[in-house]
Amino acid sequence: MQLLPVYRRILPIKFFVNQLTTPTRHLHKATQIIALKMTSESTATQLTHTITLPGQLDQPLTVVAAAGVSDTDFRNAIECSLFKQWLKNIQTENGPLSNGAMSVRQVIIQGVDMFGKRVGFLKFKADVIDKETGNKIPGIVFARGPAVAVLILLESDGETYAVLTEQVRVPVGKLVLELPAGMLDDDNGDIVGTAVREVQEETGLHLNLEDLVDLTAFLDPSTGCRVFPSPGGCDEDLGVFLYRGSVDKEKIKQLQGKETGLRDDGELIRLRVVAYNNLWRMTPDAKTLMAIALYEMAKRDGFLK
Repeated sequence: MQLLPVYRRILPIKFFVNQLTTPTRHLHKATQIIALKMTSESTATQLTHTITLPGQLDQPLTVVAAAGVSDTDFRNAIECSLFKQWLKNIQTENGPLSNGAMSVRQVIIQGVDMFGKRVGFLKFKADVIDKETGNKIPGIVFARGPAVAVLILLESDGETYAVLTEQVRVPVGKLVLELPAGMLDDDNGDIVGTAVREVQEETGLHLNLEDLVDLTAFLDPSTGCRVFPSPGGCDEDLGVFLYRGSVDKEKIKQLQGKETGLRDDGELIRLRVVAYNNLWRMTPDAKTLMAIALYEMAKRDGFLK
């Protein structure tokens, strides 16, 4: 994919006052002066960036900054891995530009949240057009990138338990029971390493890389071997892993209600240990329910014993 960065500032079109008749001009002289003054003072610049995509060479993609997006945030947005991955995705075999039936005319960068020096969350709107009908395809995007979740199953005295985290999720305004999970903190794609780290941070359990089974790896290759929890609005793709181990009852008691998480990062987590047979009824967490489905289907089809 060839990116041709063209930064430029476009002055908004000024609205010129029409020529009025002499009497009218005298009657509204004060109004004209105020209007012209307001136009001059409100004049601002708009950041733009042009990208030439191999899938639509005849129509470069224009990226613009919405009002309130700073120069720095705009630059960070178009150069971050989240936006570059989205551009790559729309040109893949399953992407909207793959067969020439659609085009992407404009992207409006609406918001950027920095996690330290990297872009953590990116909000933008893409004008994707169906060429046959001329209609726009819904294109509001909340980009946060890849993440991992781990289904931890512990055998104890003949019974299987799942280890969940309980924490406040502000977007839904509720305490939620869910799998230990987290976003990739960098661009090196270390999915397994991230899974191990998240389990340790959120549960205190120390796992070895070889102890984890990638449940999403059992999906058909056409899926990319990842799951999308909310593809209608978010680009997040999730790798779901399984850990199975054996512990005594005392360990189960120690885990139940244990407070964990990175307090300095605002993680106020409490562990909950739930009997696996009841797990599917105990949580609304999509990650947990997907993990159960993948685990059970993998066992049914002989991928797992």
